[in-house]
Formats: sequence, structure tokens, C-alpha cells
Amino acid sequence: MIEKNKKTGHLPLILRLSMVFVALSLFIVPLSLGVFIYFNAPAAGGIPHFFTEHDGITNDENGNYFFEVRRGESAMSVGNRLESAGFIKNRYFWYFLCRFGNEHLKTGTYRLEIPSSQIAIYRLLVSGVQILHRVTVPEGVTLKKTARILEEAGICSADDFISATADRQIIDSYKIPNDTMEGYLFPDTYLFPSGFPAARALKAMADNFFIKIEKIEPSVVSMNPVELNKKVILASIVEREYRVADEAPLMAGVFYNRLNIGMALQSCATVEYVITEIQNKPHPSVILNRDLEIPSPYNTYLVPGLPPGPISAPGEVALNAALKPERTDFFYFRLDDPQSGRHYFSKTLDEHIKAGQLLPKGGF
Repeated sequence: MIEKNKKTGHLPLILRLSMVFVALSLFIVPLSLGVFIYFNAPAAGGIPHFFTEHDGITNDENGNYFFEVRRGESAMSVGNRLESAGFIKNRYFWYFLCRFGNEHLKTGTYRLEIPSSQIAIYRLLVSGVQILHRVTVPEGVTLKKTARILEEAGICSADDFISATADRQIIDSYKIPNDTMEGYLFPDTYLFPSGFPAARALKAMADNFFIKIEKIEPSVVSMNPVELNKKVILASIVEREYRVADEAPLMAGVFYNRLNIGMALQSCATVEYVITEIQNKPHPSVILNRDLEIPSPYNTYLVPGLPPGPISAPGEVALNAALKPERTDFFYFRLDDPQSGRHYFSKTLDEHIKAGQLLPKGGF
């Protein structure tokens, strides 16, 4: 039995303090738990709002939401964007989770399940687990073909991608002196999430291009954009002409020889580009004489010099050939062996014509 102080009739101080503490605990613990449950719960309404692609947030027609954690972005910045878009109720609770969590947010694009609690979103963004699809863009394809590949893979719409390739702001950011990004998207295998913004897919491929070309020839970083563009245009032609990798530098040498004396390049690949990409016709099985007469600045049978822009996406072999051509006296080549893909190179037109009488028709 607890005895009261005989003089005051009160309980001992230590006991009174203990009772106050118990009373406060019975009030504070449920209150704290309630606050935790409230702020951790999915945002009211369940559907995010007030966001654009510039916020690093996108959605698709299937109701999927994609959120990008940007490189070097702070947890506070992520929380602000999540709250502004309506994914979470309170950014301060988000700061609390990130402050006392054991892991850091990882850069990338994530598919958010809606509705989701703040803890569920936090666990996703620290997991690094993203929804990605492997997409291969082959060497030598055009922007239109690249757009179709991405659309078929569910990455973005072909129309959005084509629009992005002609975005002047994006083009200027890479200092490309053309009207589109043709030739400046590196053919490679990429990992993109479904419903990825077309502009971001485009930039990923363009960034890859400049990384790869600098590895091939470090001096390109100081090269004049117009001069670099000439190299890329030639590489795009070589890409469509060569079949055997070790012949690519020799083909580039032939083209440079022709350019140096003002001779027409006479590349069938440029005529194919006119037919398929400008006239929007099916790819021809053979190039006819009348095709060589199609009026276009891209028709290198009619117009001497380089075409106005690249005609395809050159890969590493073609870029290396254009940047490091083989010195040669040859001015002509034609297909020698269709099975092996090798060509016959010659110095004079007479030699080229004689070779044509002995070899299968092809080349120029």
C-alpha cells in the first residue's frame, strides 16, 4: 500500500511524476501512431495531379505513372515533387523517412503503384528496381525507322519521337547544324521504361552518340560543329554502303577522293533515302535508272558533294572510317562477291567498267 506524506497528505513526488508520465504516454503514443498512419497513407483522391514531363513525371493511357529520380537530386527535392504532384500527403513526413532510413534514393525512372503509402514509395525509390524494356536500334536505320522501333516496343509514340527529333532547342543543345537529329542517335541496345518521354529517349541516344564518337576520336570535342557534321554525313553513307567492316575505311577514302576533286559521290544509298524517307515510298528492291534522276539535294548522282544531312544512323565502324579513312588512289568500287559482301576497288573509270563486265552488277 502506498503511503501519503503524513505532513502534506500528498503522494511522493517520484510517484506523482511517474503517474504523469504514464498518463502522457497513454495520450502521446496513440496520437503519434495516428499521425504516422495519417501521413503514411496514400494521398487523398488517389490520382496524382499537377505535373508535366518537365517535372520528371509521366503517365500513360493504361493508368501507369512514372517518376524519375534525377542524378544528384536531394531527398528534399524528390519529396517536394512527390507532394506537388499529389503522390504523397506531406513532404515533411517524407524528409523524416529519408532522414532515418538506412538507404539513399537511387537515380532512375520508376513505375509507381497508385495509390501507395509513403513507405511503399520510399522502399521503391531506394530499391533501384525499375521497369525497363530492352530495345535494339540497328546500325544504318533512319529516324523514321527508329521511331517505329520505339513505338512497337511500347516506349513512346512514333509521332512524338519524330517531333522531338526536330525540336530546335534539343538540336541546338547538341550544336547540330541540321534541321533534325538524323545521324546523331547512336545505334545500340537501350533500356527504357514503357511510356518513356520521347524527348528523353532521344537525348539518351544522342548522349550515347557523342560519348562513342569521342572514344573513337577524342579530337571531335574541339572540332567545329559544321566540320563534324560533314564527317557524320559521310559516315552515314559509308554505313549504308559497306558490308565487310575492314572495307569501310577504304570506302571512306574513295568518297573523300571524289569530294576533293568535285566528283559526284554517286551513292545508291542516298537515292534509297530520297525514295523511302523523302518520298515515303517502300524500299526499292533495285535502283533503276529513272531513280537516279529523281530531283533532290540528297541525290548524289545529280548533285556533287555531300547531301544536306546524314541519311542513316552510323555505327562505330562507319564513324571510325569517316574519321580515320584509308589513304588510297581508288575512285570506284563495286560489289565483287554478294555472299561475302566484298567489293572490287579500282582507280579509273575504264578499270571500273571492265570489272563490271566480269563481276556481278553493283557498286558505283
